[in-house]
Amino acid sequence: PTSDDTPEVLNRALSNLSSRWKNWWVRGILTLAMITFFFIIIYLGPMVLMMIVMCVQIKCFHEIITIGYNVYHSYDLPWFRTLSWYFLLCVNYFFYGETVTDYFFTLVQREEPLRILSKYHRFISFALYLTGFCMFVLSLVKKHYRLQFYMFGWTHVTLLIVVTQSHLIIHNLFEGMIWFIVPISCVICNDIMAYMFGFFFGRTPLIKLSPKKTWEGFIGGFFATVLFGLLLSYVMSGYRCFTCPVEFNNDTNSFTVDCEPSELFQLQEYNIPPVLQSVVGWKTVQMYPFQIHSIALSTFASLIGPFGGFFASGFKRAFKIKDFANTIPGHGGIMDRFDCQYLMATFVNVYIASFIRGPNPSKLIQQFLTLRPDQQLHIFNTLKAHLVDKGML
Repeated sequence: PTSDDTPEVLNRALSNLSSRWKNWWVRGILTLAMITFFFIIIYLGPMVLMMIVMCVQIKCFHEIITIGYNVYHSYDLPWFRTLSWYFLLCVNYFFYGETVTDYFFTLVQREEPLRILSKYHRFISFALYLTGFCMFVLSLVKKHYRLQFYMFGWTHVTLLIVVTQSHLIIHNLFEGMIWFIVPISCVICNDIMAYMFGFFFGRTPLIKLSPKKTWEGFIGGFFATVLFGLLLSYVMSGYRCFTCPVEFNNDTNSFTVDCEPSELFQLQEYNIPPVLQSVVGWKTVQMYPFQIHSIALSTFASLIGPFGGFFASGFKRAFKIKDFANTIPGHGGIMDRFDCQYLMATFVNVYIASFIRGPNPSKLIQQFLTLRPDQQLHIFNTLKAHLVDKGML
């Protein structure tokens, strides 16, 4: 059963409106509130953003697991919720341990306990998972094996969808806040503009899984998002605090986002195709190379990103529920807002690894300094011989 979770103050203010327009105003007001909160956490910096991502991940996991628990609890079977949260803890320990080792390498090497935990991190993670695995086997109850294995799979698929992809969001964030903000903003823009175009001009249904989605909203959202991505990336590319990778400063024991901008964030002059020159009246245009990448990001957010929402709609229809939760009036649960974001995060991470990221000299040097002296000498001689052959020495 569904209930009206709209705050009483909004109910009174919008009491004279039809349900269609009332929902429009409720969604609009709460959307502005969420965007304001988004700006605030961006201002607070990358570490706060990382903590917010973790909190969102935990809430999304809770909403999905609760749906399974409502089915599972009716059979009065043991340990499902306990084991689900235990596996969440194990997976987070593994992923965040990898991140700490990667980005806090020098700090980890300075502290003896952290160095030991880092050295045996994967073994400890595997041992923790094995403990949960054995607990699950011990919890099996006769006549309910199939249901229990079904819920075991439910937990692991949830971990794959929520935890793994939220970890990719953090990796994108450490590449530079622009790789975090622009993709997320493109998904938000597409969601808003598709809703607006669909609300005012929508006539043609898009997909049966989401009857309210229309072709007009889908196409209008695409063009609006590409334009928005170009403008936002142009503004953000001029600020080092957005474009520089997040790095750990050994001297201050804190994160820094200050660097010499890479070629991606330096204005370049591009020739406009002859066909368009007569239309716009220009022969060349100055752009940041990142703006070209933003077209790929915004295109994915508009054309493929919505399929994350369609997938979530199919999931909810399978269990005959309207929303994952009623956390945000007019919007549903946190998972209802992040169903497209997780798919987008995976694409951005793959895109960076395929087309952007190269070897990081500072991380290579950090690892080099932890080797034994004889190993360092061997690498030094090999590198020296290679540079001599190249004629650089």
